[in-house]
Parts: sequence; C-alpha cells; structure tokens
Amino acid sequence: MRKNNCIKSIISVLAFLALLATAATVFASAAPAGPTFWGIPTTKWWDLLWRTLNFAVLAIVMAKLLSKPIANALKGRQQSIREEFEDLEDRKAEADKVYQEYEEKLSSIEQEIDEIIKNAIAQGEAEKERIIEDGKRAAQDMKRQAEMAIQHELAEAKLKLREDVANRLLFWRKS
Repeated sequence: MRKNNCIKSIISVLAFLALLATAATVFASAAPAGPTFWGIPTTKWWDLLWRTLNFAVLAIVMAKLLSKPIANALKGRQQSIREEFEDLEDRKAEADKVYQEYEEKLSSIEQEIDEIIKNAIAQGEAEKERIIEDGKRAAQDMKRQAEMAIQHELAEAKLKLREDVANRLLFWRKS
C-alpha cells in the first residue's frame, strides 16, 4: 500500500513539473513587458501561481468531496466482482458435480450393458431350451399321431381284409 502511495506521489510531482515546464515554455515565447524571471514576466508567474493554487484547491476539494463516493463505488464494484466470482465458483462446483455424476453413469452404463447382454444371452438360451422342448413334444405328438394313424389304418386294413375274405368266402360258397 505504501509503495502505491509513493508511486502516486512521484507521478503527481512529475505531472506538476511537466505542467510547470509547459507553462514556462508558453510564457517564454511571449515578449517580456516588464520585470522578468527566466525571461518570463513576473505578472505571468503570479498568474501561473494563482491558477496553480486554484487548481490545487479545486483538486483537494474534489478529492475530499468525491473520495468517499468513489471509494464506495469502487468497494461496491469490488464486492459485485467478488460475488460474481463466488457465483462462478459455485456454478463451476455444480458443473463438476454434474460431470462426476455423468462419469459415474457412463462407467455404470458399461456394466449395465454387460448385464443386459448377459440377460439377453440367458433369455436366448432359455428360449432355445423351450423351443427344443416344444420341438421334442411336438415330435412325440407327431410320433403318437403317426402311430395312432398306423393303428387306425391297420385296423381298417384288417377290417377290409376280413370283409374281403368274408365276401370271397360267400362268393366262393355260392359258386
């Protein structure tokens, strides 16, 4: 803080000296009309002195009157920047939290995908077994139906054969 005040003081003194040098140069270019000091009329020096004092008094009054409002405005701005920074920090923390949640979801999604694939394979195997069992049952049913059809055809064939034999015996006896 002291370093800043020292630097401000040095800058103020240099600015004042630059102003004085500029004024001296301007006044020196005019033709002297009375007593002079460094080639500049003393009336001009007094005029410069009064103007400089006037400016210094105005600057001091302005600094006294405006120092608190300017300081308050700067403090308010500093506070708003601090609050905005804290808000940004909070939003960053929230974004990091959301990011971590999504990272966890992504890592768990791979496990879920593996589980889904395993479940699908297990269901596929169970369906395969069910289809095989259904096929075996259907084959057994078809085999039973075929056997029944064979038995039925055999019974019909025997019946026809008996009728045929009976008809031939009757026909043979009649003849």
